[in-house]
Amino acid sequence: MKVLMINGSPRKSGCTFTALSEIAKELHKQGIDSEIMQIGTDGIHGCIGCGTCKDRHSCVFTEDIVNECVAKMKEADGLIVGSPVYYASANGGVISLLDRMFYVGGSHFAGKPAAAIASARRAGTTATIDEMNKYFTISQMPVVSSTYWNMVHGNCVEDVLKDEEGLQTMRNLARNMAWLLKCIDCGRQNGIEMPKAEKDYRTNFIR
Repeated sequence: MKVLMINGSPRKSGCTFTALSEIAKELHKQGIDSEIMQIGTDGIHGCIGCGTCKDRHSCVFTEDIVNECVAKMKEADGLIVGSPVYYASANGGVISLLDRMFYVGGSHFAGKPAAAIASARRAGTTATIDEMNKYFTISQMPVVSSTYWNMVHGNCVEDVLKDEEGLQTMRNLARNMAWLLKCIDCGRQNGIEMPKAEKDYRTNFIR
């Protein structure tokens, strides 16, 4: 089993990466593989609502990592997305990535556990986590919780490493993710599959 983790920070080895690395270490202890992908600094194109992905099953913009993330997520068993806090919100790059990633491949993510984590100097973390969780809950992905909201605090890596409660929250999140993945796998081996959703209805009251 494997968890895909997305580092939504332009800093490759900063605070968000430090939190995700703590999760990765604990997942490994629990027998779960993981991979951290970073969005980088080159910019991620926002979704333009062209609908092309419905036919080609990939995004028309190929110069960034979105299609690669979709392909990796189709093979992965779980997802964790981390972001620094920008104005009480996630980094714009990771939101652009999630907009396109879930528009292209969201139907393939159903039943796969997911979690969002946030890194901040001080505040805005819960709003950021709530923002990212919405991608999971609209895609039938069980949301994995911890013993506190999934956040670390610090203005630099050294600060995050001193945030003992934040790092503990990351480790407990990893354990819960591993437990849920194993429960899902056990159920599948015993004939318990994810329930099929009803056919989509799109109600529109504007006439």
